[in-house]
Amino acid sequence: ENVSKLKKLEYLNVALNNIERIENLEGCEELKKLDLTANFIGELSSIEALKYNIHLKELFLVGNPCTEFEGYRQFVVATLHQLKYLDSKEIERSERIQALQNYPEVKQKIREQEQAYLLKRAREKEEAQRRMQERKDKKQKQMESKLGFDRRTAGYCYLSPDSLQNKENHQAEGDKEQEKWRTVEDDEEDRRFWEEPTPYTPESRLETHRYIEEKRRAKDNIRESKKREKPLRTLVTAEGKVLNVNVPKLHFSLKDDEENNQIILDLAVYRHLDTSLLDVDVQPTYIRVLVKGKPFQLVLPEEVKPDSSSAKRSQTTGHLVVSMPKAKEIILAKQKVSTSIKDSDCNTVQKNARRSVQVEKLEVDPSKNSFPDVTKIIQEKKRIGQGPIRLQPEKAAETKKSYVDFENNEGVPPLI
Repeated sequence: ENVSKLKKLEYLNVALNNIERIENLEGCEELKKLDLTANFIGELSSIEALKYNIHLKELFLVGNPCTEFEGYRQFVVATLHQLKYLDSKEIERSERIQALQNYPEVKQKIREQEQAYLLKRAREKEEAQRRMQERKDKKQKQMESKLGFDRRTAGYCYLSPDSLQNKENHQAEGDKEQEKWRTVEDDEEDRRFWEEPTPYTPESRLETHRYIEEKRRAKDNIRESKKREKPLRTLVTAEGKVLNVNVPKLHFSLKDDEENNQIILDLAVYRHLDTSLLDVDVQPTYIRVLVKGKPFQLVLPEEVKPDSSSAKRSQTTGHLVVSMPKAKEIILAKQKVSTSIKDSDCNTVQKNARRSVQVEKLEVDPSKNSFPDVTKIIQEKKRIGQGPIRLQPEKAAETKKSYVDFENNEGVPPLI
């Protein structure tokens, strides 16, 4: 169809098809070579349509039923005067002259053989239709028997014990038995189909093609069902433990950037992968990246801040770079109060570290300082000197001791 619109077409190869008649090539004005090998051309008179292709030099009809007709070559040579080669064999001048001389007789024989071939083709078409109907009926019966097997399997599972484990075991056994039965049936069907003799007709070729396509689709459906039945990969266990998972099988590197107080993940995603196919989820203890729906999950060595994290694509390599600031805490030695770092500035962290070290230094070993110890000096003075605070009680004691012999007159008022 529509080949005649190709005005400048020079070579057309339609070998190994189901062509039964040559037509619709009159518009191919520049056609020089036509290959119709292994088709089903039985109407040899249809080559008269090629008279208008004046540039046609080579024609191939090997493997067609018309090549078995008596006078086939003479008829083609006499009909197409512009041909130089027929079935890879050069047409001599003497051969053309002889074919033109016998052309009326040869043409009559060809017409008679064509009529016989057309009657034969009509019978073949009826036979092919009958075979196709039988095959459909047989397939319908097979489907009904399979449905009955499925119902029996379902009933067997229904009558099993109420335990969930027993039900699963029975279901698995039923599936295995069903799969084994179907495999045996398919093998037997394949053997019957390929060993059964069939006529070489366009219908048998189409039937073979349809059979191969059905088998291919059945295998694809089984493969797809197995993919759907594949259990989902466990990302977090029942106990709450996060697992390391790399389903897309990508290279990656995890870097601890102490200078900027952050953790950097470099994931080697495909360079030309659309960013919309990436889904990044940062949690305090792990990161999860979905690459075309396939999970990549990694447990982080340190807690991070999800809200402050950022994800970017490298313009040169296409890698996914995720920067995750640490949620790290610093404990001051003197105040003994834990405070969170509010920014990841490296200078602030270093200053706080220096201060804490200095405070610890003064408190740990004060004897190494070159300054005089004022507390020790005061203690030595207290031991050596006799101050008024210590002398007053001693005097009172001595006075009391020296006036022991005097009588206490109650009529005299006390001095204090």
